[in-house]
Amino acid sequence: MTSSAATPQFHGWRIVGYASITLAMTAPGQTVAVSAFIDPLIADLHISRSAISTAYLIGTLTGAAALPAIGRLVDRYGVRRCVLVIAVAFGAVLVALSTVSGIIGLTAGFVGIRMAGQGALGLAATTVTAHWFRRRRGLALGVVSAVGAAGISLAPLLLERLIAHHGWRTAWLVEGLAVWAVVIPVALLGIRNRPEDLGQRVDGDNHADRGDSSVLADLSHHQALRTPYFWVLAASVATSGMLSTAVAFHQISLLSERGLSAAAAAANFLPQTVAGIATTLLVGALIDRASPRLMLLTAMLALALALLAATRVAPGWSALSFGIAIGAASSAIRTVEAALTPRLFGLGHLGTIRGTVSAINVGSTAFGPVLFALGHDLTGSYTSALLAGALLPLAVGVAASLTPLPRMWPGRAVDADRQRATAGT
Repeated sequence: MTSSAATPQFHGWRIVGYASITLAMTAPGQTVAVSAFIDPLIADLHISRSAISTAYLIGTLTGAAALPAIGRLVDRYGVRRCVLVIAVAFGAVLVALSTVSGIIGLTAGFVGIRMAGQGALGLAATTVTAHWFRRRRGLALGVVSAVGAAGISLAPLLLERLIAHHGWRTAWLVEGLAVWAVVIPVALLGIRNRPEDLGQRVDGDNHADRGDSSVLADLSHHQALRTPYFWVLAASVATSGMLSTAVAFHQISLLSERGLSAAAAAANFLPQTVAGIATTLLVGALIDRASPRLMLLTAMLALALALLAATRVAPGWSALSFGIAIGAASSAIRTVEAALTPRLFGLGHLGTIRGTVSAINVGSTAFGPVLFALGHDLTGSYTSALLAGALLPLAVGVAASLTPLPRMWPGRAVDADRQRATAGT
C-alpha cells in the first residue's frame, strides 16, 4: 500500500485515540467517580443518603434534558467546537463543586457534571468516531469504549486515596484542572469532525468508486423516533444505565452488606474494569457482522444474570464473579448502542438522534440510586431491588427479539450498513 493510501486510514485511528482520551475524561461526571464522594459529603455536609440520592436524581434528570439540544449543536457546529465548549464548562463546574457548602449547591453541581461529563462529552467522543469509520465502525468504537472505560473505572481508586489524604474539595478541584489540561488541547489540536475536513475518506479509502456514501439515506430525527426499534434501543441503554448506576452508586454499601470490607468493595471496581474492557473489544469486533437482535438480547440477559449474582455475593470468588458479570454487562450495551445507532439510522442526524438516546440513558440513571435506596430503607437489604431489577432487562430482551428493524423509508435509498442490519434479522 502506498503512503498516500495509508495516510487517511492512519489519521482515522488517531481520531480513535483522541476520542478515547476524551471519553476517559468524562470520569468526573460518571457515577463510579461520584460514588467516592458520597460518604465524605454525607459526613461533612450533614445530609442524609436519601437526600443526596435525590439531589443526584434532580441533577441527572436536569442535565439529561439538555442532551437532545446538545446533539443538534454537534450536528450543526461539529464535534471539535462542541468538545471545546463542553470541556471549558465541565472543568468550571468541577472547580465550583470544590466550594459547595449545602444541598442546593451540590444539586447544581450534579446538574453540570452529569450534563457535561456523563452526557455531552461522551456523546461527542463516540459520535466523531462513527463519522470516520463505516466497515470497521464497531471495532473503532470498541477501542474507544474500552480505553474510555479503563480510565473511568480507575477513577474511584485514585479518588479514594486523594480524598483520604487531601479531602473531597481538593479532589474536585484537581478533577476540574485535569479536564481543562487534557480535553481543551485535544479539542484544539487533535479532533477533526469528518475525514472530508482533511481531504480523506471514511475508512481511509482513497478510491472514488469505493464505498456507498452517494446512496446514504439518513433518517431524520423525527423519522428515527417513529421507528419502533429506536425505542427498543433506547430502552436497552436506559435499563442498563438505571440498574448499573444503582449498583455502582451503592456498591460500597451493597457489598459491605454481603460481608466485604469497604476496601474490598471499592477494589471490586477492578474486575469490573477488566471484564468491561474485554467485553467492549469483543462486542466491537462482532457488532459489524452480528444481528442487532442477538447483540441486544445477549446484553440484556447478561445484565439480568449479573443482578441475580449480586444477591448471592460473599467474600471470595463469588464477589469476583459478580464484578466480572456486572462489568461485562454494563459495558456491552454502550458499545452496541454506539455502533447500532449509525448503522440503523445513518449519519446525517447522528448527533441529534444519539442526543435523544443519551438523554433517555442519562435520565434513567437518575432513578436507579433512589429506587435502590428506597428498597433498602423498606426491606433492610438490597435483595428485593436486585430481584425486581432483573425482570426489566428480560422484558427488554424479549422486545429486542420481536420488534422489526428499521426498513427503507418511501422515496429514500438505503445504505449498505442498513441493508446488512436488516439482513441480520
